[in-house]
Amino acid sequence: MQRVIILISTTLILLGTACGGADRFEIDGLAAEIHSGECAEKSDEVVTIYSGRKENLIDPVLRAFECATGINVEVRWGKSAELAMLINEEGDQSPADVFLSQSPGPVSFLEAKGFLATLPQTTLNQVTPQNRSDAETWVGFSGRKRVLVYNIDELGPSDLPSSVFELTDQKWRGQVAIPATNGSFMDWFTVFRNYHGDDVATEWLKGMVDNDARYYPNNRSIVEAASRGEIKVGLVNHYYNYQEGAAGGSKHRAQNHDFDDNDIGSLLIITAATILNSTENVSNAQALVDYLLSSSVQQYFTDQTLEYPLAANIAPNQVLPPLAALQIGSVDFDSLGSGLDKTSRIIESSGIQNQ
Repeated sequence: MQRVIILISTTLILLGTACGGADRFEIDGLAAEIHSGECAEKSDEVVTIYSGRKENLIDPVLRAFECATGINVEVRWGKSAELAMLINEEGDQSPADVFLSQSPGPVSFLEAKGFLATLPQTTLNQVTPQNRSDAETWVGFSGRKRVLVYNIDELGPSDLPSSVFELTDQKWRGQVAIPATNGSFMDWFTVFRNYHGDDVATEWLKGMVDNDARYYPNNRSIVEAASRGEIKVGLVNHYYNYQEGAAGGSKHRAQNHDFDDNDIGSLLIITAATILNSTENVSNAQALVDYLLSSSVQQYFTDQTLEYPLAANIAPNQVLPPLAALQIGSVDFDSLGSGLDKTSRIIESSGIQNQ
């Protein structure tokens, strides 16, 4: 399948990482922008969401949904994989109606366990086939591209690799950071395994460890380390660097580098929404999923969270560069759920966490 990617060349205002005080005011303001009309009359209806999507990124959308529909939203926040495991433990007794995942792996895990409802065709048709489940149980609603962030004082564009496979070269010894236990990285590595085979993927990770790759717990810490010159390059999601750049101004010394379009390093990781088959609250759950795919929300994602809009025929913000096509054959995101356990074992046995 073909995955669409956007190369961000500018920075936008960074949303607050907390949701108190001024940040709460900003979230309320963004919610009002998403739904610019008068609020519907409040009802007694409630939709319960388990969200692996971070609160500062999705809460404005959920508050706008409340305003637009009058349906009350109750949210349990957490990491996507942990929430998926919780749903697995709760089974048919889960209070969740909707699950929002930061990446496709956790929803694919639940799909394989039989916990997800089939979505109506009207919802599925709002996104392209490559950005939804072949089993018709989840849809993608925004995307983040994998990139290489680098320190601009240490390196120039001509110094940078065209493929992730080049990062095992001696040239990069001790200079590459990997967020090996981060959900997006694990999803990416699972697709890597699926596309290139276990032997190639495992050998690449072993080569990175042997080349003294550095372990960091998440994307943002890698961007910060690259800006400080602590490492030269790191594998991250694209938008973290633009957020840090907006916050740090001229003191921020990092930029994104895109691998070749046909390289696995340029994969687009999508956020996913699904409805649990145990819910009796189908209409409200469906309303929420469809709202995520609406034009106003898709516009919010491209203008405010620096992500790729995946529905409603919304074009990227005019400040964003033209689209490019990532050609890596068939990227089967539905296979992620059954592959994450093996990915975890490979990463743990590699020893990267000790680097």
